[in-house]
Amino acid sequence: MTVTLPTSGSTATSAPRSLWADETPDLDAYFARIGYSGPREATLATLTELHRRHVETICFESIDVGLDIPIPTGIAGIQEKLVHRGRGGMCLEHNLLFAAVLEALGFTVHRHLARVRRGNTTDVRFRSHTMLTAEAEGRTYLVDVGFGDAGPLHPVPFEHEGRSTVGDWTWQVVREGEETWVFRTLNGDSWFDVYAFGLETQAPSDFVASFHYTATHPKSVFTGHIVAQRGDDKFRHVLRDRVLRTQHPDGSIDEAHLTADQAVEELREGFRVTLSDEEAAAVRAFLGWIPE
Repeated sequence: MTVTLPTSGSTATSAPRSLWADETPDLDAYFARIGYSGPREATLATLTELHRRHVETICFESIDVGLDIPIPTGIAGIQEKLVHRGRGGMCLEHNLLFAAVLEALGFTVHRHLARVRRGNTTDVRFRSHTMLTAEAEGRTYLVDVGFGDAGPLHPVPFEHEGRSTVGDWTWQVVREGEETWVFRTLNGDSWFDVYAFGLETQAPSDFVASFHYTATHPKSVFTGHIVAQRGDDKFRHVLRDRVLRTQHPDGSIDEAHLTADQAVEELREGFRVTLSDEEAAAVRAFLGWIPE
C-alpha cells in the first residue's frame, strides 16, 4: 500500500496555526455529514457535541488497508473519503480531520502518537495511534474520535484521574511516571489500559511514518484484514473479517460468525459505512477467501 504525504506545509504540533492554514476543512460539509447545526464557538459544549456526533456517525474501519488501496493523509483526501463519500477510516484519518475542524473553530489542539495497550502493560509497542488533546474554557481535554470500540464518546478531562462517564461506560486519564499518561476504561470492576502516550512534540512526518507501519507492515494487526469498530452508550462492536464481537459493560462478549454477504450488510447497516457497489463487491470477494 502507498501512503501519501500531506501536500501542505505542515510542521510540528506546537507550530503556529498559520502553517496548517491550507489544511482547513469544509466545515459546512463536515457538519452536514455528522448532523451538527449548533454554535461554532470554541466552547466545551461545542467540543462535546462535535465529539459525540462524530463517533456516532463515522466509524473506525480499515477496508482500504485490507484491500491494499492507497490512503491519503492530507486533509483534502481524508475529507473526500470520510465526509463526501460517507466512508469511515483509521485513527489518523479521523483525528487529523477532527483536529483541523477544531482549529478552524478556534480551539487550540495538539496531536499525539500513543502506544496501544489494550490491557497489555508488559510489552512496549510502537507508537501507532493518533489522538489529540484540546483546550476549552481554560481546561485541557483528551479528545479521540478515531479509536473505535473503546474510544471515548465525550472529551475526557486531561488531568490525573480525570473521568468521563457516558451511558454504561467510564473512561479515565491517569499519570504513570514522569513522562507517560494512560487512557483507560472501566470494564466491569477493573480498569483496562487502552493506550499510553507522552506529550512530546510530533511532526507530520512522525504521523506518516507511524501510519505507514500500521497500514503496510506484515506484523500490523490491520494488514490482510478488514476491521470495523464502533461504540455507543451500551455496547462496543468489533467486526474483524467475518467475526462480529459485541462487548457489554460487564466485560462479557457475544460473538457471531457471518457470511461475506452478512459482513457487507453489517458494515453498511451496523457500522454505517457507505459502500459503492464496486466497493461492496471488492469487500465480498476479499472476505470470501477468509477461512471459516
